[in-house]
Amino acid sequence: MEPVRWGVLGTAKIAVEKVIPGFRRTDTAEVVAIASRDAGRAQACAARLGIPKAYGGYEALLADDAVEAVYIPLPNDQHVPWAIRAADAGKHVLCEKPLALTAAEAETLVAARDRTGRLIQEAFMVRHHPQWLRVRELIREGRIGTLLAMTCTFSYHNADPANIRNSAEQGGGALYDIGCYPVMLARWLFGAEPERVAALVERDPDLGIDVLTSALMAFPGGGQASFTVSTRMVPYQRVHCLGSRGRIEVLIPFNAPPDRPCRILVDDGSRHADASAVAEDMDAVDQYALQAADFARLLRGGLAPDYPLEDAVANLRVIEALFKAGSK
Repeated sequence: MEPVRWGVLGTAKIAVEKVIPGFRRTDTAEVVAIASRDAGRAQACAARLGIPKAYGGYEALLADDAVEAVYIPLPNDQHVPWAIRAADAGKHVLCEKPLALTAAEAETLVAARDRTGRLIQEAFMVRHHPQWLRVRELIREGRIGTLLAMTCTFSYHNADPANIRNSAEQGGGALYDIGCYPVMLARWLFGAEPERVAALVERDPDLGIDVLTSALMAFPGGGQASFTVSTRMVPYQRVHCLGSRGRIEVLIPFNAPPDRPCRILVDDGSRHADASAVAEDMDAVDQYALQAADFARLLRGGLAPDYPLEDAVANLRVIEALFKAGSK
C-alpha cells in the first residue's frame, strides 16, 4: 500500500510527541511537511523529527501538492475552520477531538465533506487499540451478561492560565478535552444514543472553564454510563464495564503506552473481592500508528469509515446536553 503523504498543521505537544512518532512507526504514513504560524518553530520541529518541509503558515502547507492529507492538532475552536480549508484545498483530514465545539458547527464540516468528497475523520485513537476492540468483543459475546453500567474516571492537573486547555474561548475545559472519551465509549459500547443525561459542572471562577465534571447518561433498555473528569485532580484513568453476571476493567484506557503491554481484567463474578478476575494482556502497540493505518486503508481502498463524521456530531450533541444539564 502506498503510504499517505501527511502534512501537520501545528506543532502541538500531541502532534510532536504522540501522533508524528506514531506515523513513523507504520509504513502506511509519511510525514512530508509541518507548519506553524512561527516559521522558526516549524523549522526546528522539522529538523528534530526529520520532516522534509517546514512552513511558516498553514495556508502554505495546504498549497503544497505533495501533501495528500493533513492532521489537525490545533486548539478546539480552530478545528472546523481549518478542516474546511483543508478539504477545499483537496486534502483529506484527520482532526483531533473534539471535532468542534457544537453539533451545529460539526455539521458544517459534514457539508464540506459531502461537497469536496474528501475523507475527514475525528481522531479518537482509542477505537483502534486492541484492548478496546477486545472489550467490545467480550461484551457482544455476552461474557459479562448484559452490559448495565460503564463507569469512568479520567483526570490530570493543569492550572496554567496560559495553557489552551484553560481557555474558554478556545474550547478548553475537562468535558471538551477528556470528557469526550467516556461519552464516545459509552455510545460505542451500548451501541445507542443516550435518552437522558444529568451533570454536575464545577467551573474555575476566573477562567470560566469546567475543571470538574461528573455526568450520568441513561441508554435505551436501562443501561447507564457515568464518569468524572477533571483538569485539577491527581492524574488517573480507569474504566469499568459492569454486566449482569461479570465485569471488565480497563487499567490504562486512554493513554495506552506504545512500548509495553496493556492489561484488562475480565471477571465472571463467581467469587468476591476480585478473586475470579483474569488478566488479559495485549501486545504493545502504538494506537496512533494503528489510527494512521486505518485511515490509509479507508483512503486507498475507497471504503466507507466505521466512524463517519455523523458520529462526531452525535457525540457533540451529548456534550452539549451535559453542559446544559450542568448549568441548572
